[in-house]
Amino acid sequence: MKKVIITAFTALVLFSCQNDQTADSSGSEAAAAKATLRSCATQDVLEAQLKADPTLAIRMNEIEAFTNKTLLTGKLVNGKIQIPVVVNVLYRTTAENISNAQIQSQIDVLNKDFNAQNSDYNSVPALFAGVKANVGISFVLDQVIRKSTTKTSWGTNDAMKKTAQGGLAPTSPTTKLNLWACTIGGGILGYAQFPGGASSTDGVVIDSKYFGLSGSANAPYNLGRTGTHEVGHWMNLRHIWGDATCGSDLVSDTPTHNTANYGIPAYPHYSTCSGTPVEMTMNYMDYTDDAGMYMFSNGQKNRMAAIFVSGGARYSFGQP
Repeated sequence: MKKVIITAFTALVLFSCQNDQTADSSGSEAAAAKATLRSCATQDVLEAQLKADPTLAIRMNEIEAFTNKTLLTGKLVNGKIQIPVVVNVLYRTTAENISNAQIQSQIDVLNKDFNAQNSDYNSVPALFAGVKANVGISFVLDQVIRKSTTKTSWGTNDAMKKTAQGGLAPTSPTTKLNLWACTIGGGILGYAQFPGGASSTDGVVIDSKYFGLSGSANAPYNLGRTGTHEVGHWMNLRHIWGDATCGSDLVSDTPTHNTANYGIPAYPHYSTCSGTPVEMTMNYMDYTDDAGMYMFSNGQKNRMAAIFVSGGARYSFGQP
């Protein structure tokens, strides 16, 4: 297992998750349906965020320092955290206007995945059984807001979160998790804002084709795990490979990965990184298909919990 390493890269605020084979700007449904891989345009998004807000790196480093101090003291949240969720649906077509049932299915997936109630939780290999975690955070659907639009796609510049650009502004973003369901375009599945970003753009965007379990959800991303992955980012988790060859995700009990994994890798999948021969490919923060990811680690659980303590970046979400 690797040591936690803090680098300047912790300033990354936004991850934009996309299908590697459909990274063109068209974002057509036909192209997206053919995609089999996901990847992230992290560098472009990072540069855009830092250019737009020069203080972002400072805030992110402060949050990282607070997180590490909290983990060292062991003063994490006592009791269960329940987060109200507002879902903002932006639609042009009937398929984009996802049903309440499909929306609820995504909330149900989040509750199962973050509480070790997912049916594949017991599929975690024995090697990682000692670190698999019940995160203990639950979600409740608070409100669904719908808006018809003429836009065919929204991109990753947060236009869907801005009324002036035809989107829907977040509702009570300091106390409620806002999700946007819309066609993002470019084959992109979803993206999330890390703690430290502006409240006016805080939340998670998920393409309506990969939202929840039913309706327009497209295999192999039809099990709601895009939502789980992105909410993980919203709760301060990094990609498990640290967005670098043998990089760090700032968590001590996840093995160092060579890079992202795709599809459903056969177990054991070996790393060539020093000291960590078997990769945790079934972790929600890897890039496997929905059916290939089904666990968080205890280290990830503690990292998420740290942002909800007094003084933490998302403390307000944990209050009654």
